[in-house]
Amino acid sequence: MAAKGPLKLKAKGRKGSKGSSSSSTSSSKYELFKDWTNWSLKKAKVATHYGFIPLIIVVGMKSDPKPHLFQLLSPV
Repeated sequence: MAAKGPLKLKAKGRKGSKGSSSSSTSSSKYELFKDWTNWSLKKAKVATHYGFIPLIIVVGMKSDPKPHLFQLLSPV
């Protein structure tokens, strides 16, 4: 088995700005928007992951024929 070469890792740091100040301002606004969007999507993913099953259980418990918790959790 052949040995693999070193993996190339992407740097997480931001590079210095090149060009005029107006392009760096729009670039920084874009980076700020991109960072905020990524942060909010990660938080929404976590909230959905941990909140979906409890939401289904609460909705099921408020239905008209009141089932027991075991009936909600059983597959049949």
